[in-house]
Amino acid sequence: MPETILERLSRPGVLVADGATGTNLQQMGLARGVAPEMWIMERPEAIRALHRSFLEAGSDYVLTCTFGGTRLRLRHAGLEDRVVEVNRRAVELARAETDGRAFVAGDIGPTGELLDPLGELSYEGAVEAFAEQAQGLAEGGVDMFSIETMSDLREVQAAIEGVRRVSNLPIFATMTFDMGGFTMMGVKPADAVNAMVDWGAAVVGANCGRALDEMETVIAAMHAARPDALLIAKPNAGLPEIADDDSIVYKVTPEEMADYARRYVRQGARVVGGCCGSTARHVAAIAKAVKG
Repeated sequence: MPETILERLSRPGVLVADGATGTNLQQMGLARGVAPEMWIMERPEAIRALHRSFLEAGSDYVLTCTFGGTRLRLRHAGLEDRVVEVNRRAVELARAETDGRAFVAGDIGPTGELLDPLGELSYEGAVEAFAEQAQGLAEGGVDMFSIETMSDLREVQAAIEGVRRVSNLPIFATMTFDMGGFTMMGVKPADAVNAMVDWGAAVVGANCGRALDEMETVIAAMHAARPDALLIAKPNAGLPEIADDDSIVYKVTPEEMADYARRYVRQGARVVGGCCGSTARHVAAIAKAVKG
């Protein structure tokens, strides 16, 4: 039997995740405002090329191009009736590149809706949306699920419950702490790590955010609150800036990200990678830094 992701994590060492999906696809020609999931059907070779670049850089696993893969988000691209197909196909594209060399994580992002009472989406409605997406990812053959960039703990719980309705594979879960050490919904790192572990997530932590040093503080707080937790850190390559040609740029260098990856490991992280703005060059620097 092939080694599972949790068996890998049971051994010493650090796992390297991949980098950004959306911002890299935009560099490859994806227009702003167009859902990356559109390219699963229209430009599959570009999706595969992105996965390949991360694998060649040293990623131990790649995320499927399904951050917005729920019915609630795919409807903006006219794909709401093809949820299972889109998610299944995304896994197939990742699998075609990993070819047993690395793991594939089914990426699940927020619905883009506020749960009641702040919004109109019910908890059960969110669970059903996540379960539908997870069904497609499971059919495609993922090794685990990655629930990421969450601000609301109830939405994290709904995503975990949705996944568990269709699969018992390991779940990675991360929130984004972009409000001075809190999520947009006011969640503290300590509360986040305890809740996500208690709900059954195998690996927990933070992604996205505002600054590399803020990520270090979040990971340290999570480790202090739950020393037994397997932690993941996937920060942005800084905050986006508008260049003179109106393009969006991220100015954190690969070397800077590599330096902070070492710091995250010292604070207790077992998985490190990059989020928005992070390229294959960032991933290569991180891999070299934490693996030697």
